[in-house]
Amino acid sequence: MNLKMLAAHLGLSQTTVSRALNGYPEVSEETRKRVTEAALRLNYAPNARAKGLATGRAMAIGHVIPISTQHEIVNPVFGDFVAGASEAYLKAGYDMTLSLTGDEDEAENYRRLKAKGNVDGIILHGPKMADGRIPFLTGLGLPFVVHGRASDLDQPYCWVDMNNTSAFHRATAFLLDLGHRRIALVNGLEFMDFAHRRRIGYESALRERGIAPDPVLMRSEEMTEPYGYRAATELLAHPEPPTAFLTSSLITALGVRRAIHEAGKQMGRDISIVTHDDDLSYLSNGRDLPIFTATRSSVREAGRIAAEMLLRHIADPGRAPETQLLEAQLIIGGSTGPAPTQH
Repeated sequence: MNLKMLAAHLGLSQTTVSRALNGYPEVSEETRKRVTEAALRLNYAPNARAKGLATGRAMAIGHVIPISTQHEIVNPVFGDFVAGASEAYLKAGYDMTLSLTGDEDEAENYRRLKAKGNVDGIILHGPKMADGRIPFLTGLGLPFVVHGRASDLDQPYCWVDMNNTSAFHRATAFLLDLGHRRIALVNGLEFMDFAHRRRIGYESALRERGIAPDPVLMRSEEMTEPYGYRAATELLAHPEPPTAFLTSSLITALGVRRAIHEAGKQMGRDISIVTHDDDLSYLSNGRDLPIFTATRSSVREAGRIAAEMLLRHIADPGRAPETQLLEAQLIIGGSTGPAPTQH
């Protein structure tokens, strides 16, 4: 099946079919849907090189990955995000390119990608509070979408983010409703925007109940299993240990659970845990019943949404910046219970 055969099958010109598949705004939504459905049904796969010649585009999206030991991008949620984004790229006939760079060379990488015409747009990962990459890319004129936000920047740009503040406010309030008052926050790196917002949600929920946030109960590091284990071990040895933990990652929660077990405690009875769950395809939070009570938001779905947003802006460069805020669900699992009574 080639473009000529698909056009003949639909009774349309090759130009109309090509424009429908490439997201040109002048093609009606009805025609676009008809062409896309026929292409999927008939197993039509457009040739990326031919499409590039026809449209003047590279037919590729870039993901520039900073190599840094102090960067949340090393977190394996990146794999699921890319899997979701790839679904949208494949459907639109786009390839994906990964570029590894030192943090100090990142701007030069973007400039080179733009100059060579290797990509039509960029997905930006792991934004910091004041992220210089956003104004840089805006000035460069290369379409981009940010996975997350940069709280300290006051300019329009495209982003897809989870409502981290609301999710962690709700999680903290849930633990408070169970009678917990000593709630530890085992967070990610707080110069990263998502972790900063999560702490705001946690602290605001405590203050609303008349509880002053205690710095002794807060930790902030790269989200790994050993970090969760180490933080929980230290906190459980404190003269006034927490009765509950709120963690920023399912991976970190596994480390907290290990520390609880080694301390001779039972998760859900003696110590409660609420975690954030990115609904990872390879690290399930239980099959039938959730192991952990969690705020759940699919990072794979976020990848798909971000990719589709970027493709719209590549097809229509004059389009106004779009944003999408995703809400997390609170999933009740076996890791939470009422605060233990004090003797």
